[in-house]
Amino acid sequence: MGADKAEDVREAPADLSVAERIQERLSYTIEKDRVVTDDLPKRFLEVFAAVLKHSNYRQVLDNYARVTSRCANCAASCQIYQATEAPEDVPCYRSHLLLDIYRRHFTTKGILSGHLLGREPLTTDKILEMAESFYHCTACRRCTLECPLGLDHGLVTHLGRYLLSELGLVPRALVVSTRAQLEGETHNTSAIPLPAILDSLEFLAEEIKEDKGIDVEFPVDKEDRQYIFYAPVSDYLMEADTLMGIALMLRVAGQQDNWTIGSKYNDGINYGLFYSDWILERCLLEIKKEAERLRTKQILIGECGHASRTAKAFMATYGGGPDAPGMVNILELTYRLWKEGRFTLDPGIITDRVTYHDPCNLARSGWIVKQPRELIRSFCKDYVEMTPSGAHNLCCGGGGGTVSVDEIRPYRTGITGKKKAEQLAATGAKYVIAPCANCKKQLREVIEDHQVNIEVVGLHDLMYKAMIID
Repeated sequence: MGADKAEDVREAPADLSVAERIQERLSYTIEKDRVVTDDLPKRFLEVFAAVLKHSNYRQVLDNYARVTSRCANCAASCQIYQATEAPEDVPCYRSHLLLDIYRRHFTTKGILSGHLLGREPLTTDKILEMAESFYHCTACRRCTLECPLGLDHGLVTHLGRYLLSELGLVPRALVVSTRAQLEGETHNTSAIPLPAILDSLEFLAEEIKEDKGIDVEFPVDKEDRQYIFYAPVSDYLMEADTLMGIALMLRVAGQQDNWTIGSKYNDGINYGLFYSDWILERCLLEIKKEAERLRTKQILIGECGHASRTAKAFMATYGGGPDAPGMVNILELTYRLWKEGRFTLDPGIITDRVTYHDPCNLARSGWIVKQPRELIRSFCKDYVEMTPSGAHNLCCGGGGGTVSVDEIRPYRTGITGKKKAEQLAATGAKYVIAPCANCKKQLREVIEDHQVNIEVVGLHDLMYKAMIID
Protein backbone atom coordinates (compact mmCIF):
# COMPACT_ATOMS: atom_id res chain seq x y z
CA MET A 1 0.00 0.00 0.00
CA GLY A 2 2.78 2.41 -0.80
CA ALA A 3 2.45 5.70 -2.57
CA ASP A 4 3.44 4.19 -5.92
CA LYS A 5 0.08 3.00 -7.22
CA ALA A 6 1.55 1.37 -10.31
CA GLU A 7 3.58 -0.92 -8.07
CA ASP A 8 0.65 -1.53 -5.72
CA VAL A 9 -1.43 -3.26 -8.37
CA ARG A 10 1.39 -5.17 -10.02
CA GLU A 11 0.80 -8.85 -10.71
CA ALA A 12 3.15 -11.32 -9.12
CA PRO A 13 5.09 -13.49 -11.59
CA ALA A 14 2.93 -16.36 -12.78
CA ASP A 15 5.55 -19.01 -12.02
CA LEU A 16 5.44 -18.28 -8.28
CA SER A 17 3.48 -20.54 -5.95
CA VAL A 18 0.27 -19.25 -4.34
CA ALA A 19 2.08 -18.70 -1.05
CA GLU A 20 4.85 -16.78 -2.81
CA ARG A 21 2.35 -14.64 -4.70
CA ILE A 22 0.58 -13.79 -1.45
CA GLN A 23 3.90 -12.90 0.15
CA GLU A 24 4.84 -10.81 -2.88
CA ARG A 25 1.70 -8.69 -2.83
CA LEU A 26 0.37 -8.86 0.71
CA SER A 27 3.35 -9.42 3.00
CA TYR A 28 2.10 -6.80 5.48
CA THR A 29 -1.50 -7.95 5.31
CA ILE A 30 -1.76 -11.69 5.76
CA GLU A 31 -2.07 -13.75 8.89
CA LYS A 32 0.66 -16.13 7.82
CA ASP A 33 0.02 -18.98 10.23
CA ARG A 34 -3.46 -19.75 8.95
CA VAL A 35 -3.66 -18.43 5.40
CA VAL A 36 -5.23 -20.89 2.97
CA THR A 37 -3.08 -21.50 -0.11
CA ASP A 38 -4.44 -24.77 -1.50
CA ASP A 39 -6.98 -24.09 -4.25
CA LEU A 40 -7.69 -20.56 -3.03
CA PRO A 41 -10.54 -19.84 -5.52
CA LYS A 42 -12.42 -22.98 -4.48
CA ARG A 43 -12.09 -22.14 -0.78
CA PHE A 44 -13.17 -18.55 -1.39
CA LEU A 45 -16.35 -19.67 -3.13
CA GLU A 46 -17.08 -22.18 -0.36
CA VAL A 47 -16.76 -19.43 2.24
CA PHE A 48 -18.89 -17.09 0.12
CA ALA A 49 -21.61 -19.75 -0.17
CA ALA A 50 -21.60 -20.37 3.59
CA VAL A 51 -21.91 -16.68 4.39
CA LEU A 52 -24.79 -16.28 1.94
CA LYS A 53 -26.55 -19.29 3.48
CA HIS A 54 -26.24 -18.17 7.09
CA SER A 55 -26.70 -14.41 6.78
CA ASN A 56 -28.91 -11.88 5.01
CA TYR A 57 -26.18 -10.59 2.68
CA ARG A 58 -27.79 -12.33 -0.31
CA GLN A 59 -30.74 -9.96 -0.33
CA VAL A 60 -28.42 -6.96 -0.48
CA LEU A 61 -26.17 -8.49 -3.12
CA ASP A 62 -29.13 -9.52 -5.28
CA ASN A 63 -30.16 -5.88 -5.35
CA TYR A 64 -26.65 -4.55 -6.00
CA ALA A 65 -25.92 -7.21 -8.62
CA ARG A 66 -28.78 -5.93 -10.77
CA VAL A 67 -27.16 -2.51 -10.85
CA THR A 68 -24.70 -2.54 -13.71
CA SER A 69 -23.97 1.17 -13.68
CA ARG A 70 -20.42 2.28 -13.06
CA CYS A 71 -21.09 5.98 -13.33
CA ALA A 72 -18.16 6.80 -11.00
CA ASN A 73 -20.04 9.61 -9.26
CA CYS A 74 -18.47 8.20 -6.13
CA ALA A 75 -15.01 9.17 -7.39
CA ALA A 76 -15.78 12.83 -6.75
CA SER A 77 -16.33 12.14 -3.06
CA CYS A 78 -13.47 9.68 -2.47
CA GLN A 79 -10.43 11.37 -0.97
CA ILE A 80 -8.27 8.37 -1.89
CA TYR A 81 -9.14 8.64 -5.58
CA GLN A 82 -8.66 12.41 -5.41
CA ALA A 83 -5.13 11.81 -4.13
CA THR A 84 -4.18 9.06 -6.60
CA GLU A 85 -6.49 9.48 -9.61
CA ALA A 86 -6.02 5.72 -10.11
CA PRO A 87 -9.01 3.92 -11.69
CA GLU A 88 -8.74 1.06 -9.19
CA ASP A 89 -9.40 3.54 -6.37
CA VAL A 90 -12.86 4.47 -7.67
CA PRO A 91 -15.25 2.97 -5.07
CA CYS A 92 -17.60 1.37 -7.58
CA TYR A 93 -14.66 -0.36 -9.29
CA ARG A 94 -13.71 -1.91 -5.96
CA SER A 95 -17.28 -3.00 -5.22
CA HIS A 96 -17.67 -4.62 -8.63
CA LEU A 97 -14.67 -6.86 -7.92
CA LEU A 98 -16.88 -8.72 -5.45
CA LEU A 99 -20.21 -8.16 -7.21
CA ASP A 100 -18.87 -9.69 -10.43
CA ILE A 101 -17.95 -12.85 -8.51
CA TYR A 102 -21.45 -12.96 -7.03
CA ARG A 103 -23.04 -12.55 -10.46
CA ARG A 104 -20.83 -15.20 -12.05
CA HIS A 105 -21.03 -17.88 -9.35
CA PHE A 106 -24.19 -17.26 -7.32
CA THR A 107 -26.88 -16.19 -9.78
CA THR A 108 -28.66 -18.48 -12.25
CA LYS A 109 -27.82 -16.27 -15.20
CA GLY A 110 -24.14 -16.14 -14.24
CA ILE A 111 -23.83 -19.87 -13.73
CA LEU A 112 -25.50 -20.67 -17.07
CA SER A 113 -23.51 -18.09 -19.01
CA GLY A 114 -20.35 -19.41 -17.41
CA HIS A 115 -21.04 -22.91 -18.70
CA LEU A 116 -22.41 -21.90 -22.10
CA LEU A 117 -20.07 -19.03 -22.93
CA GLY A 118 -17.00 -20.24 -21.09
CA ARG A 119 -16.59 -17.17 -18.95
CA GLU A 120 -13.37 -17.15 -16.96
CA PRO A 121 -13.82 -18.56 -13.45
CA LEU A 122 -12.47 -17.01 -10.28
CA THR A 123 -8.66 -16.91 -10.13
CA THR A 124 -6.11 -16.55 -7.35
CA ASP A 125 -4.88 -13.25 -8.76
CA LYS A 126 -8.42 -11.84 -8.66
CA ILE A 127 -8.64 -12.77 -4.97
CA LEU A 128 -5.30 -11.11 -4.28
CA GLU A 129 -6.46 -8.00 -6.10
CA MET A 130 -9.50 -7.87 -3.84
CA ALA A 131 -7.39 -8.39 -0.72
CA GLU A 132 -5.19 -5.48 -1.73
CA SER A 133 -8.02 -3.23 -2.90
CA PHE A 134 -10.32 -3.71 0.10
CA TYR A 135 -7.58 -2.51 2.43
CA HIS A 136 -6.88 0.51 0.26
CA CYS A 137 -10.34 1.67 1.34
CA THR A 138 -10.95 3.37 4.71
CA ALA A 139 -14.63 2.33 4.65
CA CYS A 140 -15.61 5.89 5.52
CA ARG A 141 -18.75 5.50 3.37
CA ARG A 142 -18.64 9.08 2.10
CA CYS A 143 -19.14 7.67 -1.38
CA THR A 144 -22.58 6.36 -0.40
CA LEU A 145 -23.83 9.94 -0.21
CA GLU A 146 -23.08 10.42 -3.91
CA CYS A 147 -24.26 7.10 -5.38
CA PRO A 148 -27.46 7.74 -7.39
CA LEU A 149 -28.38 4.05 -7.10
CA GLY A 150 -27.88 3.71 -3.35
CA LEU A 151 -24.95 1.30 -3.31
CA ASP A 152 -23.23 1.13 0.06
CA HIS A 153 -19.65 0.58 -1.04
CA GLY A 154 -18.52 0.49 2.58
CA LEU A 155 -20.77 -2.50 3.19
CA VAL A 156 -19.38 -4.31 0.15
CA THR A 157 -15.85 -3.61 1.38
CA HIS A 158 -16.77 -5.01 4.80
CA LEU A 159 -18.24 -8.16 3.28
CA GLY A 160 -15.21 -8.65 1.07
CA ARG A 161 -12.88 -8.37 4.05
CA TYR A 162 -15.04 -10.81 6.00
CA LEU A 163 -14.78 -13.43 3.26
CA LEU A 164 -11.04 -12.92 2.93
CA SER A 165 -10.51 -13.15 6.68
CA GLU A 166 -11.92 -16.66 6.66
CA LEU A 167 -9.04 -17.58 4.36
CA GLY A 168 -6.46 -15.91 6.59
CA LEU A 169 -6.11 -12.87 4.33
CA VAL A 170 -6.38 -10.21 7.02
CA PRO A 171 -3.99 -7.63 8.54
CA ARG A 172 -1.93 -9.19 11.28
CA ALA A 173 -2.42 -6.12 13.49
CA LEU A 174 -6.18 -6.70 13.66
CA VAL A 175 -5.82 -10.40 14.39
CA VAL A 176 -3.23 -9.91 17.14
CA SER A 177 -5.38 -7.27 18.83
CA THR A 178 -8.60 -9.28 18.77
CA ARG A 179 -6.84 -12.40 20.00
CA ALA A 180 -5.55 -10.45 23.01
CA GLN A 181 -9.04 -9.07 23.58
CA LEU A 182 -11.05 -12.28 23.27
CA GLU A 183 -8.63 -15.03 24.19
CA GLY A 184 -5.81 -13.36 26.11
CA GLU A 185 -5.52 -12.83 29.84
CA THR A 186 -5.99 -9.05 29.65
CA HIS A 187 -9.21 -9.04 27.58
CA ASN A 188 -8.26 -5.85 25.78
CA THR A 189 -6.75 -5.03 22.40
CA SER A 190 -3.61 -3.42 23.82
CA ALA A 191 -2.88 -6.32 26.21
CA ILE A 192 -2.75 -3.96 29.20
CA PRO A 193 -3.01 -5.91 32.50
CA LEU A 194 -5.86 -4.96 34.84
CA PRO A 195 -3.49 -3.88 37.66
CA ALA A 196 -1.90 -1.36 35.28
CA ILE A 197 -5.34 0.03 34.39
CA LEU A 198 -6.34 0.30 38.06
CA ASP A 199 -3.05 2.01 38.93
CA SER A 200 -3.63 4.48 36.11
CA LEU A 201 -7.15 5.28 37.34
CA GLU A 202 -5.86 5.86 40.87
CA PHE A 203 -3.16 8.15 39.55
CA LEU A 204 -5.65 10.13 37.43
CA ALA A 205 -7.94 10.62 40.43
CA GLU A 206 -4.99 12.02 42.38
CA GLU A 207 -4.13 14.32 39.48
CA ILE A 208 -7.67 15.72 39.39
CA LYS A 209 -7.65 16.25 43.17
CA GLU A 210 -4.36 18.13 43.00
CA ASP A 211 -5.35 20.15 39.94
CA LYS A 212 -9.02 20.89 40.60
CA GLY A 213 -9.33 20.39 44.37
CA ILE A 214 -12.22 17.97 44.00
CA ASP A 215 -12.51 14.28 44.77
CA VAL A 216 -13.34 12.27 41.65
CA GLU A 217 -13.75 8.50 41.68
CA PHE A 218 -13.24 6.14 38.78
CA PRO A 219 -15.73 3.51 40.00
CA VAL A 220 -14.90 -0.12 39.22
CA ASP A 221 -17.26 -3.10 39.57
CA LYS A 222 -20.10 -1.11 41.14
CA GLU A 223 -23.41 -2.89 40.70
CA ASP A 224 -26.91 -1.67 39.82
CA ARG A 225 -25.80 1.57 38.19
CA GLN A 226 -27.23 3.27 35.14
CA TYR A 227 -24.17 3.10 32.92
CA ILE A 228 -21.33 0.67 32.36
CA PHE A 229 -18.54 2.65 30.75
CA TYR A 230 -16.43 1.38 27.85
CA ALA A 231 -13.59 3.52 26.60
CA PRO A 232 -11.12 2.44 23.94
CA VAL A 233 -8.51 0.83 26.16
CA SER A 234 -5.81 3.20 24.91
CA ASP A 235 -7.55 6.01 26.80
CA TYR A 236 -6.45 4.52 30.11
CA LEU A 237 -2.83 5.30 29.31
CA MET A 238 -2.46 7.28 26.07
CA GLU A 239 -5.51 9.59 26.18
CA ALA A 240 -5.64 10.19 29.93
CA ASP A 241 -6.75 13.82 29.51
CA THR A 242 -9.91 12.61 27.78
CA LEU A 243 -10.63 10.14 30.57
CA MET A 244 -10.02 12.80 33.24
CA GLY A 245 -12.39 15.18 31.48
CA ILE A 246 -15.12 12.57 31.31
CA ALA A 247 -14.76 11.63 34.99
CA LEU A 248 -14.71 15.26 36.10
CA MET A 249 -17.77 16.10 34.01
CA LEU A 250 -19.73 13.18 35.45
CA ARG A 251 -18.70 14.16 39.00
CA VAL A 252 -19.67 17.82 38.62
CA ALA A 253 -22.92 16.86 36.86
CA GLY A 254 -23.98 14.72 39.81
CA GLN A 255 -23.43 11.39 38.06
CA GLN A 256 -20.66 10.01 40.31
CA ASP A 257 -22.83 7.17 41.57
CA ASN A 258 -24.44 6.56 38.19
CA TRP A 259 -21.63 4.81 36.30
CA THR A 260 -19.04 2.10 36.63
CA ILE A 261 -16.16 0.44 34.80
CA GLY A 262 -16.07 -3.36 34.61
CA SER A 263 -12.95 -5.24 35.70
CA LYS A 264 -13.67 -8.36 33.64
CA TYR A 265 -14.09 -6.59 30.32
CA ASN A 266 -13.60 -2.85 29.80
CA ASP A 267 -12.36 -2.31 26.23
CA GLY A 268 -14.92 -0.69 23.94
CA ILE A 269 -12.87 -1.37 20.79
CA ASN A 270 -14.50 -3.77 18.34
CA TYR A 271 -12.25 -4.52 15.39
CA GLY A 272 -14.81 -7.01 14.12
CA LEU A 273 -16.51 -4.08 12.42
CA PHE A 274 -13.46 -3.82 10.19
CA TYR A 275 -13.08 -7.39 9.02
CA SER A 276 -15.26 -10.12 10.55
CA ASP A 277 -18.90 -10.41 11.58
CA TRP A 278 -18.27 -13.26 13.98
CA ILE A 279 -15.52 -11.29 15.75
CA LEU A 280 -17.94 -8.36 15.86
CA GLU A 281 -20.51 -10.59 17.54
CA ARG A 282 -18.08 -12.06 20.06
CA CYS A 283 -16.94 -8.60 21.20
CA LEU A 284 -20.52 -7.38 21.60
CA LEU A 285 -21.47 -10.45 23.61
CA GLU A 286 -18.56 -9.79 25.98
CA ILE A 287 -19.80 -6.23 26.48
CA LYS A 288 -23.31 -7.50 27.15
CA LYS A 289 -22.04 -10.19 29.53
CA GLU A 290 -20.18 -7.65 31.67
CA ALA A 291 -23.19 -5.32 31.70
CA GLU A 292 -25.36 -8.18 32.92
CA ARG A 293 -22.80 -9.20 35.56
CA LEU A 294 -22.93 -5.73 37.11
CA ARG A 295 -26.67 -5.31 36.44
CA THR A 296 -26.25 -2.00 34.65
CA LYS A 297 -28.97 -0.57 32.46
CA GLN A 298 -27.11 1.14 29.62
CA ILE A 299 -23.79 0.92 27.81
CA LEU A 300 -21.88 4.20 27.81
CA ILE A 301 -19.18 4.39 25.12
CA GLY A 302 -16.37 6.93 25.44
CA GLU A 303 -14.78 9.00 22.71
CA CYS A 304 -14.62 6.26 20.09
CA GLY A 305 -16.46 6.30 16.79
CA HIS A 306 -16.42 2.68 15.70
CA ALA A 307 -17.06 1.35 19.24
CA SER A 308 -20.14 3.57 19.43
CA ARG A 309 -21.43 2.56 16.02
CA THR A 310 -21.00 -1.17 16.67
CA ALA A 311 -22.85 -1.01 19.99
CA LYS A 312 -25.62 1.18 18.59
CA ALA A 313 -26.15 -0.61 15.28
CA PHE A 314 -25.42 -4.23 16.14
CA MET A 315 -26.12 -4.85 19.82
CA ALA A 316 -29.78 -5.60 19.11
CA THR A 317 -28.77 -7.97 16.28
CA TYR A 318 -26.14 -9.93 18.14
CA GLY A 319 -26.95 -9.16 21.75
CA GLY A 320 -30.53 -10.26 22.25
CA GLY A 321 -32.93 -8.15 20.22
CA PRO A 322 -35.22 -5.85 22.23
CA ASP A 323 -33.79 -7.23 25.48
CA ALA A 324 -30.28 -6.03 24.62
CA PRO A 325 -28.94 -3.20 26.80
CA GLY A 326 -29.33 0.30 25.39
CA MET A 327 -26.37 2.34 24.27
CA VAL A 328 -25.37 6.01 24.55
CA ASN A 329 -22.25 7.80 23.36
CA ILE A 330 -20.49 10.06 25.85
CA LEU A 331 -21.04 13.07 23.57
CA GLU A 332 -24.79 12.51 23.73
CA LEU A 333 -24.77 12.19 27.52
CA THR A 334 -22.48 15.20 27.98
CA TYR A 335 -24.67 17.32 25.72
CA ARG A 336 -27.84 16.32 27.58
CA LEU A 337 -26.35 17.05 31.00
CA TRP A 338 -25.08 20.42 29.76
CA LYS A 339 -28.50 21.35 28.34
CA GLU A 340 -30.03 20.42 31.70
CA GLY A 341 -27.66 22.85 33.41
CA ARG A 342 -25.83 20.16 35.36
CA PHE A 343 -22.46 21.82 34.72
CA THR A 344 -21.07 25.03 33.23
CA LEU A 345 -17.94 25.86 31.26
CA ASP A 346 -15.84 29.02 31.49
CA PRO A 347 -15.76 30.76 28.08
CA GLY A 348 -12.58 32.66 29.00
CA ILE A 349 -10.25 29.68 29.34
CA ILE A 350 -9.87 28.39 25.76
CA THR A 351 -8.88 31.47 23.78
CA ASP A 352 -7.04 29.82 20.87
CA ARG A 353 -8.78 28.90 17.63
CA VAL A 354 -10.55 25.53 17.68
CA THR A 355 -11.95 23.32 14.93
CA TYR A 356 -13.84 20.02 15.04
CA HIS A 357 -13.27 16.77 13.15
CA ASP A 358 -16.31 14.56 12.60
CA PRO A 359 -15.52 10.86 13.11
CA CYS A 360 -17.12 9.04 10.19
CA ASN A 361 -18.84 6.47 12.41
CA LEU A 362 -20.57 9.23 14.37
CA ALA A 363 -21.39 11.73 11.66
CA ARG A 364 -21.83 9.98 8.30
CA SER A 365 -25.41 8.99 9.14
CA GLY A 366 -26.14 12.36 10.75
CA TRP A 367 -26.22 10.76 14.21
CA ILE A 368 -23.88 13.04 16.21
CA VAL A 369 -23.20 16.28 14.35
CA LYS A 370 -24.91 19.31 15.91
CA GLN A 371 -24.60 18.37 19.59
CA PRO A 372 -20.82 18.72 20.01
CA ARG A 373 -20.73 21.91 17.96
CA GLU A 374 -23.30 23.63 20.12
CA LEU A 375 -21.39 22.62 23.22
CA ILE A 376 -18.00 23.69 21.81
CA ARG A 377 -19.28 27.10 20.72
CA SER A 378 -20.51 27.75 24.26
CA PHE A 379 -16.97 27.96 25.63
CA CYS A 380 -14.64 28.18 22.61
CA LYS A 381 -15.26 31.60 21.13
CA ASP A 382 -12.80 31.32 18.23
CA TYR A 383 -14.37 28.29 16.58
CA VAL A 384 -14.02 27.57 12.86
CA GLU A 385 -15.57 24.87 10.71
CA MET A 386 -13.71 22.67 8.29
CA THR A 387 -15.14 22.36 4.80
CA PRO A 388 -16.77 19.97 4.15
CA SER A 389 -17.99 18.87 7.55
CA GLY A 390 -20.81 17.02 9.28
CA ALA A 391 -22.20 14.08 7.34
CA HIS A 392 -19.99 15.05 4.38
CA ASN A 393 -16.79 15.26 6.41
CA LEU A 394 -13.47 13.99 5.12
CA CYS A 395 -12.22 10.83 6.80
CA CYS A 396 -9.11 11.12 8.97
CA GLY A 397 -7.55 8.67 6.53
CA GLY A 398 -7.19 5.81 8.99
CA GLY A 399 -10.73 4.47 8.99
CA GLY A 400 -11.77 0.87 8.56
CA GLY A 401 -9.04 -0.34 10.90
CA THR A 402 -6.20 0.75 8.62
CA VAL A 403 -4.89 3.04 11.39
CA SER A 404 -3.87 -0.08 13.29
CA VAL A 405 -1.60 -1.30 10.50
CA ASP A 406 1.61 0.61 11.21
CA GLU A 407 3.37 -0.97 8.23
CA ILE A 408 1.26 1.13 5.86
CA ARG A 409 1.73 4.49 7.58
CA PRO A 410 3.25 6.10 4.44
CA TYR A 411 0.09 5.13 2.56
CA ARG A 412 -2.24 6.26 5.36
CA THR A 413 -0.69 9.69 5.76
CA GLY A 414 0.62 10.27 2.26
CA ILE A 415 -2.49 9.22 0.34
CA THR A 416 -5.57 8.57 2.48
CA GLY A 417 -4.69 11.41 4.86
CA LYS A 418 -3.49 13.92 2.28
CA LYS A 419 -6.79 15.79 1.85
CA LYS A 420 -7.33 15.85 5.61
CA ALA A 421 -3.93 17.46 6.14
CA GLU A 422 -4.82 20.18 3.67
CA GLN A 423 -8.18 20.70 5.35
CA LEU A 424 -6.63 21.02 8.81
CA ALA A 425 -3.97 23.47 7.64
CA ALA A 426 -6.60 25.70 6.03
CA THR A 427 -8.36 26.32 9.37
CA GLY A 428 -5.42 28.01 11.08
CA ALA A 429 -6.63 26.42 14.33
CA LYS A 430 -4.51 25.66 17.39
CA TYR A 431 -6.67 22.68 18.38
CA VAL A 432 -8.63 20.09 16.41
CA ILE A 433 -11.16 18.23 18.53
CA ALA A 434 -11.42 14.60 17.41
CA PRO A 435 -13.70 12.56 19.71
CA CYS A 436 -12.44 9.17 18.50
CA ALA A 437 -9.37 7.17 19.53
CA ASN A 438 -8.60 5.97 15.99
CA CYS A 439 -8.99 9.47 14.57
CA LYS A 440 -6.67 10.89 17.23
CA LYS A 441 -3.89 8.46 16.37
CA GLN A 442 -4.27 8.92 12.63
CA LEU A 443 -4.54 12.71 12.77
CA ARG A 444 -1.43 13.01 14.91
CA GLU A 445 0.52 10.99 12.36
CA VAL A 446 -0.95 12.99 9.46
CA ILE A 447 -0.03 16.24 11.21
CA GLU A 448 3.49 15.02 11.90
CA ASP A 449 4.13 13.74 8.39
CA HIS A 450 2.66 16.83 6.69
CA GLN A 451 4.10 19.26 9.26
CA VAL A 452 0.80 20.93 10.11
CA ASN A 453 0.91 23.17 13.18
CA ILE A 454 -2.15 21.96 15.08
CA GLU A 455 -2.77 19.88 18.22
CA VAL A 456 -5.20 16.95 18.40
CA VAL A 457 -7.40 16.80 21.52
CA GLY A 458 -10.62 15.20 22.67
CA LEU A 459 -13.71 17.24 23.49
CA HIS A 460 -13.43 16.35 27.16
CA ASP A 461 -9.76 17.39 27.19
CA LEU A 462 -10.80 21.01 26.65
CA MET A 463 -13.85 20.67 28.88
CA TYR A 464 -11.56 19.58 31.70
CA LYS A 465 -9.70 22.87 31.39
CA ALA A 466 -12.85 24.98 31.23
CA MET A 467 -14.99 23.15 33.82
CA ILE A 468 -16.31 25.46 36.54
CA ILE A 469 -16.07 23.81 39.96
CA ASP A 470 -18.76 25.13 42.28
